[in-house]
Amino acid sequence: MPIVNRVADLARDITEWRHDLHAHPELLYDVHRTAGSVAEKLKAFGCDEVVTGIGRTGVVGVIKGRKGGASGKAIGLRADMDALPIEEATDLPYKSTVPGKMHACGHDGHTAMLLGAARYLAETRNFAGTAVVIFQPAEEGGGGGKAMVDDGMMDRFNIGEVYGMHNYPGLPVGEFCIRPGSIMAAADYVSIEIEGKGSHAARPHLGIDAVLVGAQIINNLQSIVSRNVDPLESAVVSICMFHAGTAENVMPQTARLRGTARSLTPKVQDLLEKRIPEIAEGTARLYGATAKVKYRRGYPVLKNHPAQTDFAVQVARQIVGEDRVNPDMAPLMGAEDFSYMVNARPGAFIFVGNGDSAGLHHPAYNFNDEAIPFGTSYWVKLVETALAG
Repeated sequence: MPIVNRVADLARDITEWRHDLHAHPELLYDVHRTAGSVAEKLKAFGCDEVVTGIGRTGVVGVIKGRKGGASGKAIGLRADMDALPIEEATDLPYKSTVPGKMHACGHDGHTAMLLGAARYLAETRNFAGTAVVIFQPAEEGGGGGKAMVDDGMMDRFNIGEVYGMHNYPGLPVGEFCIRPGSIMAAADYVSIEIEGKGSHAARPHLGIDAVLVGAQIINNLQSIVSRNVDPLESAVVSICMFHAGTAENVMPQTARLRGTARSLTPKVQDLLEKRIPEIAEGTARLYGATAKVKYRRGYPVLKNHPAQTDFAVQVARQIVGEDRVNPDMAPLMGAEDFSYMVNARPGAFIFVGNGDSAGLHHPAYNFNDEAIPFGTSYWVKLVETALAG
């Protein structure tokens, strides 16, 4: 498998960077140590320009090629930097040193691999045009991708195409998967405030049980996917928080539900936004309670552009061979704010195998360092192929 030789030589350094990032996780936009380390390295690599503070704490490095004369073409390569508010449950020698925070989604690996590619590209510059390396904060619910786009990043650096990559637990190391069109879901937020009537637990007939109402709402919301959404479409409604009560013998007057609604098409997204309040409010009325629903749209659907997806497949096959790249993976119901970048410019998002690891957002998850040469080589070959001159 043609891993770039220089990338293989750099693998130990890239791994050390990854372990350092893993040990010092930061959340959302508060990635000052991480962004500072990234900017320092990019400057040391000899990037032509290093800009901080884009999208609040994002970092952008500019690397100009020298092969075949100047070219006006610029492509963006994006990695995310933030961690998650999860207590790490591993015994790794480089485990998180910050209580309640860990890199449970592999953003430490994404950042390290793109740093490795930046070092290689700054050394060799075997391309025409400009490679723009993008290190984004706040992917985990903070909309850092949107913040960087809104800050004028695409126009400022003349980015014509943009590419992203994420690790994939369960996919063997040394394999890639991707698909054109919708590859990851829109993720919307649901909040339901239930008002019943409190009473003593021994006298439920004198009250209106907000817990019972909440439970019935949760059950009834599942009928949206099973009975309202076309069976050939995809949707997920998950209520993940249920807060009610302060004592075991008091029937609470109020309850609060929180969750997400996910979809792959605007039609289904519109349906979820309509049916969730109808069902929640109607169910509450049946029991004499009230329900106030707030539905907030979050990250949009991530849609890969066909031409850029085909190109990404070709590049990945250069690295691992044709039979180790799946160009028609099933879409995922997880969400990604790289969607804002491919809404602004043509691009594609690809997955690289993380092997038999714990799942994303799991306290025992760890990015697989064996994936580093594959991901880094993909970035390098993508630039050298797209900007061949």
